Amino acid sequence: MKITELLNIKYPILQGAMAHISYAPLVSAVSNAGGLGIIASGGMTKDELKKEIIKCKNLTDQPFGVNLMLMEKNCDDLVKVILEEKVKIITTGAGSPERYLETFKKAEIIVIPVVSKLKHAIKMEKLGVDAIIVEGSEAGGHIGETSSMVLIPEISKHINIPIIAAGGICDENGLLASIALGASGIQMGTRFLASHECPAHINYKNAIINAKEDSTVVICKNTGTPVRCLKNNLTDKYFAIEKTPKSLEKFKKLTIGALKRAVQEGDTLNGSLMCGQIASNINEILSVNDIIQNIMNNYTKLLSKIK
Repeated sequence: MKITELLNIKYPILQGAMAHISYAPLVSAVSNAGGLGIIASGGMTKDELKKEIIKCKNLTDQPFGVNLMLMEKNCDDLVKVILEEKVKIITTGAGSPERYLETFKKAEIIVIPVVSKLKHAIKMEKLGVDAIIVEGSEAGGHIGETSSMVLIPEISKHINIPIIAAGGICDENGLLASIALGASGIQMGTRFLASHECPAHINYKNAIINAKEDSTVVICKNTGTPVRCLKNNLTDKYFAIEKTPKSLEKFKKLTIGALKRAVQEGDTLNGSLMCGQIASNINEILSVNDIIQNIMNNYTKLLSKIK
């Protein structure tokens, strides 16, 4: 089944769920433009999630989803809200959705986990999920170790459910490449960061569009939770202390509220500017509708040239 048919959307484009960023204005704009907007519930209370879902319902009559970070302590409460509000599409990260699958299936909810390894993709298919998001190491935020170019074709050989490619994608070239590698759609986060509807501070957006191919770095590898973000004072401090005694404790103090500082205050020096390597290919802030229409129009032209 095509991902557009599964999700009842016009275009095979999903918006990545970015904590403290993927709120109703951005999510609804993506859905209204023909893609699938996804609320990021990470760090939310149940009341905050309920509020964002209701906002989305008021801003769009198109499908949208909610992302669940399964390691969140209040995940059970968030699931209750999703069921109460009759959300029909869920993406998941940071763990297996196995404990909720029976409940989701009874509620006719489409479940799409994010994976970064073949073994996890195979496990998810066996559990009965509807599709998977295969995320390469080029992506922003928490990542795996394998690039999209390697990971997507490898996983596509072993599973039969739809694959959505993520990591290193911002335009029609990424869409075409992803489909050639075995995906049926794409998910983009960083591209939508640099949109007018994104609630992130303008300093954060400008940092994205000014990024070069070597502007990102992966921190926290030694803690088992690698994160890709733009280089700045925060990342420099991390590398300076990572090998010292009690380094983890020191860095935790540095990162408390770091993403919020970047998103809300525009602190590009000591905030956590999570983004993918593809930032170097993003050169302007556009509306969500223009981003999606440009991709789809140029994708059609690109296809005609290849044929």
